[in-house]
Amino acid sequence: MSSEDPKFAVEEVEAVAAPRRAFVEDAVEETPAEKLERKRDYLEGFLAAKPEGVSPGEPGGDIYEGVVNALKEIFDPEIPVNIYDLGLIYGVDVSDDAHVMVTMTLTTPHCPVAESMPGEVELRVSAVPGVREAEVNLVWDPPWDPQKMSDEAKLELGML
Repeated sequence: MSSEDPKFAVEEVEAVAAPRRAFVEDAVEETPAEKLERKRDYLEGFLAAKPEGVSPGEPGGDIYEGVVNALKEIFDPEIPVNIYDLGLIYGVDVSDDAHVMVTMTLTTPHCPVAESMPGEVELRVSAVPGVREAEVNLVWDPPWDPQKMSDEAKLELGML
């Protein structure tokens, strides 16, 4: 492009003043609450962002995330942790026609809720908007162990 091009303005200068240097003493003091609020504002936008081009049945999609959130509302009756963070959910599969298959286990086959928990999971998942049908597959292999728990669950139970 030539120097006569109207998109660019060219200015020739002899010298440019050096920018002022920053010093620690010039830092703006902020309270811990202000700092937390600044960080919260940044994280809210970041965490609220949805992945683009994700189908509803994939992680990040509306149906999948709705199912996970529903599972996080179901708590083990003996432990104050939801079944998702407890590691009882081995898989959430959503088909193209919104059929949801939840593969889960229990802490032990002799668990007092062994008969009722799969039914509650099916009922809660069926209530998620967009789910056409829900099915629960209860498995015992691989067996559940505490290593399957999320860090949040381990922290809640004093294991971290």
